[in-house]
Amino acid sequence: MSAEAGPVRGVRLAQKHPPHSDVVYPSAIPFVLTHLVCFAAIWTGVPVEALVVALVLYVVRMWAITAGYHRYFSHRSYKTSRFLQFVIAFLGQTSAQRGVIWWAAVHRHHHLHSDTEHDVHSPRHHGFWYSHVGWIFNPSNWKPDYGTVKDLTRYPELVWLDRNNYLPAILLGFAVWAWGGWAMLVVGFFWSTVLLFHCTFFINSLAHVSGSQRYLTGDDSRNNLWLALITLGEGWHNNHHHYQSSTRQGFRWWEIDISYYVLVVMSWFRLVWDLRAPPAAIVEGDRPVGRKVVEKVASELALAFNVEGISQSVRDAWEESHALEDLAERARRARAQVEARIAELSLPHLPTVPELREKAEEMFQESPSLDAIVNRAHELLAEMVAERVCDAALSRG
Repeated sequence: MSAEAGPVRGVRLAQKHPPHSDVVYPSAIPFVLTHLVCFAAIWTGVPVEALVVALVLYVVRMWAITAGYHRYFSHRSYKTSRFLQFVIAFLGQTSAQRGVIWWAAVHRHHHLHSDTEHDVHSPRHHGFWYSHVGWIFNPSNWKPDYGTVKDLTRYPELVWLDRNNYLPAILLGFAVWAWGGWAMLVVGFFWSTVLLFHCTFFINSLAHVSGSQRYLTGDDSRNNLWLALITLGEGWHNNHHHYQSSTRQGFRWWEIDISYYVLVVMSWFRLVWDLRAPPAAIVEGDRPVGRKVVEKVASELALAFNVEGISQSVRDAWEESHALEDLAERARRARAQVEARIAELSLPHLPTVPELREKAEEMFQESPSLDAIVNRAHELLAEMVAERVCDAALSRG
């Protein structure tokens, strides 16, 4: 969740993401040119036929990204044939959003580290615009861990597509130009491609900033109706982070999910099958969250309190009844045992469990795991205070 204020025993601290100065801006030139080409419509005109083609290409390619890149290749939430798998991957790559295997590897990494400093496109840690588009041009993100996508790299045709990641987009652009001329290329292809870029990117940026949170997921994912409409269902992002393996992301009947509706129709013809649905307990939020989420949320809750101030109060209280040198000597002899002992003490300076519970209810959604989160946050606070007290004692002892 939030950036750590200091080391916490039992909590793995994320290594800081490379700074934004690492962005290699020359690599963004083709991306910028793609946007500038759109202004060529001033000279080519904007025929209605080209607008229709732009709309069709937007919807078809958005479906290939949402139902293909995301729900199939990244999360394997349904099954299809090897042939249709290749067709969906090819369609996805006509969006010019890099290769299907690269996309899946980056996305799986995102879910593993969502809204921590390891997350390559977290608005919380890297800012809105960097999470929206800047991260793509950071060289540290160009070669993700392909060890996480071995289920995809075993298909030579997908590996070939991934290596020639812009070839499908180039072929589509050429076909559109050959069919309808320059106006069709500029409006039909480039306008829809640029719109597709940013509507897809909004899920990385805006869907972690604006909207509602129905479920406790340990990150900033949100549900947003408007994003769901323009991305064919991806805007139900908090739902998705709550249960990633579901093919359907609109959990309620009124949560429009066009990508899922298309997959359902395809399943009638056995083009796809084994579409996964969230269990009722998941939809209702009755199932306790996993240990990883408990740890992340408890850490955020603990860090919502003034750890340094509490630590200073504990040090002052210790000095009133003990020589600080005595604590330093004990710390030198057995630091781990001293920290554990301080953590076990009933310290009046620490927030009580009821106080933590009240704070948690202000910060988070109701969850059957809230008690576990509060208890873990109390432990983490005690450990953080103990560590700081021992550090101060050793520095002065």
